[in-house]
Amino acid sequence: MQLPPCPECGSAFTYELDALMVCPECGHEWSVAAAGEDDVIRDAVGNPLADGDTVTVIKDLKLGGTSSTVKVGTKVRNIRLVAGDHDIDCKIPGVGQIGLKSQFVKKVTK
Repeated sequence: MQLPPCPECGSAFTYELDALMVCPECGHEWSVAAAGEDDVIRDAVGNPLADGDTVTVIKDLKLGGTSSTVKVGTKVRNIRLVAGDHDIDCKIPGVGQIGLKSQFVKKVTK
């Protein structure tokens, strides 16, 4: 298996250490998953997400500033991916427009 070169210094002498890649020359450490897929947003189990997908909430989410909660199992249709901390914009029935983090959803397969 050919390991990728260091993104900092370009050294070919990289090695794997658990879930990280390490460069012995400059000391830079980076994630193997992040090495080739910087722009892909993934759900809680690693499935890639795209605009228009349907997802399910996998954890009760309290909404800041209110006493309401988005319950586990809530289906969210037609998501839109955006840049930022909350990387999913969507409309949840009974709640309205909201931003979600992809780590709290699972893609629904048809």
